[in-house]
Amino acid sequence: MKETAKKHRIYSMSFARIYPMYIQKAEKKDRTKKEVDEIIRWLFGYSQKQLESQLKKEKDLETFIAEAPKLHPSRSLIKGVICGVRVEDIKDPTMQAMRYLDKLIDELAKGRPMEKILRKE
Repeated sequence: MKETAKKHRIYSMSFARIYPMYIQKAEKKDRTKKEVDEIIRWLFGYSQKQLESQLKKEKDLETFIAEAPKLHPSRSLIKGVICGVRVEDIKDPTMQAMRYLDKLIDELAKGRPMEKILRKE
């Protein structure tokens, strides 16, 4: 019988509980909720209405990502280290998507222009 690896507790955390932390991190650096929402919509393919619906339903992070309409094809251009790990080296697609979002929010908080955050260059 094959042992299954225990999932990280972040998988079961409500996206609605994590979301305000992203907003807070952005606003501390004079960025906006609107920019955070734009990043989330870009990465996961949600419309604003779908995003708000997901927040109201308090879906866990794993479900939020699994139900994403379409992960952005340019997400593979997101490179760098988050939580001590290179995002491009993460094997688990769900964990990688979570870390992509963390990386993009970090870039926003560091003052990077939205065009670059959304890989439009």
